[in-house]
Amino acid sequence: MSVLVEGGKASAGPPLGPALGPLGVNVGQVVAKINEETRQFAGMRVPVVVRVDPATRAFTLVVGRPPVAALLLKEAGKEKGSGKPKGEVIGDVSLEAVRRIAEAKGEDLFGRTIEERMNQVIGTCVSLGLSVGGEDPRTLLRTRVKARENP
Repeated sequence: MSVLVEGGKASAGPPLGPALGPLGVNVGQVVAKINEETRQFAGMRVPVVVRVDPATRAFTLVVGRPPVAALLLKEAGKEKGSGKPKGEVIGDVSLEAVRRIAEAKGEDLFGRTIEERMNQVIGTCVSLGLSVGGEDPRTLLRTRVKARENP
């Protein structure tokens, strides 16, 4: 069963309780474990997969990572992105924060190197209306791509 829960705030109510109750699993233990493993993502929705062995009623959790956009918005201290991302800048994130997010997402991103993954995160900044280190992310991306092509 896959669910999206707010980090550290899962409850025995829907969607977890009704889905897990008939399987004979202790819903309280599942909720406690989910909250323990998602606490670091407080305020963000986190994908969680709960696998239950019906024979033993044992469960395992697979906790995903929040989307890049959610991590960027948390870093910028904003709740949502710009309604006009190409014309309205709603906040700023540092290049160090972009690197941390790219490293945290790791294999979830398509790039092979950390630089390529950082470019993907910077591209998300464009969509959200965030500047990177006070610079327009589109300009920064062009500069980074040119630097990589002409070493």
